[in-house]
Amino acid sequence: MSVPPPIAMLAELTHRCPLSCPYCSNPVQLERKETELGTEAWTDVFQQAHAMGVLQLHLSGGEPASRRDLEDLTEAAAGIGLYTNLITSGIGLTPRRLDRLEAVGLDHVQLSLQGTTAKLADRIGGYRGGFDRKMAIAKEISARGIPLTLNAVMHRQNLDDLDRTIEMAVELGARRLEVACVQFHGWAMSNRAALLPTRQQTMAVKQTVAGAAQRLQGVLAFDFVPPDYYADYPKACMGGWGSSGLNVTPNGTVLPCHAAQTIPHLAFENVREKPLLDIWRASSAFNAYRGTEWLPEPCKSCERKETDFGGCRCQALALAGDAGVTDPICKKSPKHKEVVKVLLERRFEEDQTLLHRSF
Repeated sequence: MSVPPPIAMLAELTHRCPLSCPYCSNPVQLERKETELGTEAWTDVFQQAHAMGVLQLHLSGGEPASRRDLEDLTEAAAGIGLYTNLITSGIGLTPRRLDRLEAVGLDHVQLSLQGTTAKLADRIGGYRGGFDRKMAIAKEISARGIPLTLNAVMHRQNLDDLDRTIEMAVELGARRLEVACVQFHGWAMSNRAALLPTRQQTMAVKQTVAGAAQRLQGVLAFDFVPPDYYADYPKACMGGWGSSGLNVTPNGTVLPCHAAQTIPHLAFENVREKPLLDIWRASSAFNAYRGTEWLPEPCKSCERKETDFGGCRCQALALAGDAGVTDPICKKSPKHKEVVKVLLERRFEEDQTLLHRSF
């Protein structure tokens, strides 16, 4: 095998979700229940992933608890030695379901956080009562000693609550807090004007996270995803396209990242028709931007090419109209002016209108 195996796989079990977050990274065209892989098919995918070297399995959605077979799928994955991480809003989980998930070997829970108050969180998530249910299930998770990460997707409408977000993570017994500033793919792109942080918020969040990480060392670990649009250089796309992870969508389509299906000239293969290993190793889509040979200038001559691999392909498409160019976030990109143009549109600092995710 010339291509190293992926470390992790994201299994998007379903696109069904009680929340309708306007920053959701799921595609705008969501998969319906009748297209989803069944229990046996998902179990087979897990076995294939384990055989090819995957170590970590992220059970995601939508809301994975929308699947009645979530416990069976978790048991199947844990039974073959995969590290299982449940990525959830908490809605649909109950103490009884948590007991069952713990019993079958669930290793970790990543709980999303839309805001620090019911008023804010329920408005962002589009689900009345969601915040109170989330807090109740977070306490149940902590009481069982299941390792907990809070995933706080931060944007202009909740970044000013970051201090309270950090306090809440400590109070709930979380071991890790992901301060994930929104990435503009999927539904988030449709809501960019309402979600893009201000420059002042961006500077403040960096200072707050740095200070809290030092103050809470040994208590709470931090993962920080800063806002792309104010950066000088882009982040590596998934650590490098087709290098360390892969996604399987509800209907079995295999992707290098969440948003890859927005790239129209790529054809993505499906586990219903081809083995996972063959797709990872030999498919044209996974090899399209793998490594550094494909890189355009100025990336090809840049000392950072083994660091960011030209940046995000989906972001290049969204901002420059071409997935094959340097990510316009990069200050060296000939298309960087497209980012500057967005930031100069002052209307984004006033727009509060949210288009909520829906089928």
